[in-house]
Amino acid sequence: MPSYETEFKSVVAKIRSHEKWFSESLPMIASENLASEPVRRVLSSDLGHRYAEGWPEERVYAGCRYIDQIELQAIALGKKLFKADHVDVRPVSGVNANLAVYSALSGPGDMLMALSVPNGGHISHGKKDFGGTAGLVHSLDVSYFAFDKESMNIDVDETKKRIAALPSLKLAMFGCSLFLFPHPVKELAQAIHDKGGTICYDAAHVAGLIAGGQFQDPLREGAQVMTFSTHKVLFGPQGGAIASTAELAEPLKKAVFPGTASNHHLHHVAAKAMVFAEFLQFGKRYAKDVVVNAQTLAERLAELGEKVLGEKGGYTKSHQVVLDVTGYADGGAIEKRLEDQNLICNREPIPGDLQAGRHYTNPGGIRLGVAELTRLGMGRSEMREVAELVHLGMQGAKKKEVVSRIKEMRKGFQKVKYSFRDSPAYSFG
Repeated sequence: MPSYETEFKSVVAKIRSHEKWFSESLPMIASENLASEPVRRVLSSDLGHRYAEGWPEERVYAGCRYIDQIELQAIALGKKLFKADHVDVRPVSGVNANLAVYSALSGPGDMLMALSVPNGGHISHGKKDFGGTAGLVHSLDVSYFAFDKESMNIDVDETKKRIAALPSLKLAMFGCSLFLFPHPVKELAQAIHDKGGTICYDAAHVAGLIAGGQFQDPLREGAQVMTFSTHKVLFGPQGGAIASTAELAEPLKKAVFPGTASNHHLHHVAAKAMVFAEFLQFGKRYAKDVVVNAQTLAERLAELGEKVLGEKGGYTKSHQVVLDVTGYADGGAIEKRLEDQNLICNREPIPGDLQAGRHYTNPGGIRLGVAELTRLGMGRSEMREVAELVHLGMQGAKKKEVVSRIKEMRKGFQKVKYSFRDSPAYSFG
């Protein structure tokens, strides 16, 4: 019988290589962050081997004595963190949480209003023709919020006209992927409710900013349900969750199980509980530092002559900074160029791409996130240096200098902050 031990060891070696590379890079993917070491240890616990279908204390499986206690603790902490009547920590991703909402509150052929992908919307809100989850999986019709390119936000007056012209409206989904500024939930709530629509807010990117009091508070502004990822600015394990008003609790619970999830990754539930506790302790300071860092990065990039979107609103009020890079090349080429210099970011569709014939593989922008750099302890002075490195990196002429400066810079930033104790950012094996 052949031995596959070499293959086994090869995977381990590749993980170690990945961690070394990232320890010498500037990771700026806006949808990524670092969990603390205690949280990461929980992800390798025995809970990852177990099943617990259903709601706590109403399980399909035995053996859930402590699993139920952990999940109820996660729910209680989530309610406190988001000031919500109901929280469900079982969704295994943000898209899974959105599907549960669609299943609970709408049916095939109903109308959903959201942002289009070229204007920053997430693919889980998209039309069937474009492979969007809402249309492809749940057969929703999708209409778009009007978007103002100058303010990089939803156009309230034009959107009210679009709502009035719709024959019906079942769901309005605020939130997006390119998310620089709070959305006008309060300003559009009455028009949506008058049309019979339920307001949902996809907080996948900004849940940590909401919890930290640095963005907006959707459940106090008219939203009845909020979905979110438990990573990104909310620095936990990859996963999803739902917060809502009390009257939507039962249909949402049923839509999660048995509707859209079976077993729900119990090791992640425990990690979510721990992260909620971390965020209740440290989240306000962290969220404030994230926004300051993003604004500092954007301002310095603009000073260096880069085309930073959202100038009218001060470039950003979130963890994201978005650049129009068409003066250099398309976003896909710039993404690769920066990656080769240990600057890890992602290409980003920006308003005007479709009209210019650009596609998501070669859009006009890149998106930079500061959530992970902030959790590593970087502040305003480091953000100014990061801006200079991005500026040099996009030009591509000083690759060795950029790589060398990043490696030197990262020597002082190898631990996860904003936790009950500093822990190594990279500690596999």
